[in-house]
Amino acid sequence: MNDITKRFPENPLLLPKDLRPSAEGLQIISLLNPGVFRFNKKIWLLVRVAEGVAQKEGVIFFPALNATGNTEIIEVPLNDPDLIATDARVISYKGLDYLTTVSHLRLLCSDDGIHFSEPQTNAALFGKGYLERFGIEDCRVTQIDDIYYLTYTAVSDSGVGVGLKSTKDWQHFESGGMILPPHNKDCAIFEEKVNDKYYCLHRPSSKEIGGNYIWLAESSDTRQWGNHQCLIKTRPGLWDSARVGAGAAPIRTEQGWLEIYHGANAEDQYCLGAFLMDLDAPSEVIGRTKDPIMVPTEAYELSGFFGYVVFTNGHVVDGDRLTIYYGAADEFVCGAHFSIQEILTLLS
Repeated sequence: MNDITKRFPENPLLLPKDLRPSAEGLQIISLLNPGVFRFNKKIWLLVRVAEGVAQKEGVIFFPALNATGNTEIIEVPLNDPDLIATDARVISYKGLDYLTTVSHLRLLCSDDGIHFSEPQTNAALFGKGYLERFGIEDCRVTQIDDIYYLTYTAVSDSGVGVGLKSTKDWQHFESGGMILPPHNKDCAIFEEKVNDKYYCLHRPSSKEIGGNYIWLAESSDTRQWGNHQCLIKTRPGLWDSARVGAGAAPIRTEQGWLEIYHGANAEDQYCLGAFLMDLDAPSEVIGRTKDPIMVPTEAYELSGFFGYVVFTNGHVVDGDRLTIYYGAADEFVCGAHFSIQEILTLLS
């Protein structure tokens, strides 16, 4: 299956070995799905850093954050009858689910959008409190006026929900708490108000009925969200048959709000597509791509911690050129260019 992507020849831009672990005894397993923004004339990535513990024969270790935000290591013998460890990402122990890694968010910046470094003046963001005990993941960054809003996945043994932080200087952060309770993720706030209201896309999920669909919500303050409406559903037999989720903030075009989204099939293979919402009534979907605009094809997208994955929740726009930064194979950070007008011609 072909796509319309112009990948950076420098890909992968970031590998796990390029960063240092956050603490002694941990190792970086994956770099994933950065939020992206401009600040002080630079391009910044807010990269999800997933860390684990080196394993020993006969024993499995997995990390979790305690109430103070420090990482504690849980050790379980592999022959423990209460242990189920058949998934590379999730472990079940005594009826509770744990992640094999715990994630935090790390800031990196670049003058050219290709070569990124980690400034010492910007601290990493870690989960805090019992609702973020298993870490924070996949942050989207939205700028409205001089405020940056960070929506991220907050993970704990209580479930997966959406947390909110805001900042003006990337040094001081105000917490908005959990704005969408479990099970919810993939939250992207629009970069301007519509009819004097904030809007966001999000992805509630149900194991019993319904599915992993993209929803729309509105708010007067970015804290309390309501008037939820289902926008985009999975499509049987297509590349997005199992789940769909929003990428970064929708892009304002003359034709409407353009959203790049991810979709996966029953084999957990992730591609990217697009859909268009009405400028004045975002609940009205004008068009959607039938085929994906990006398909995992490169070796670094097909093989990694979890292969056959391209996943984005961050981009920058320069006229017609859309530059996305994306997670590849749940292990590497990469970049790619698109033409916005070319994407619009594929909508139906």
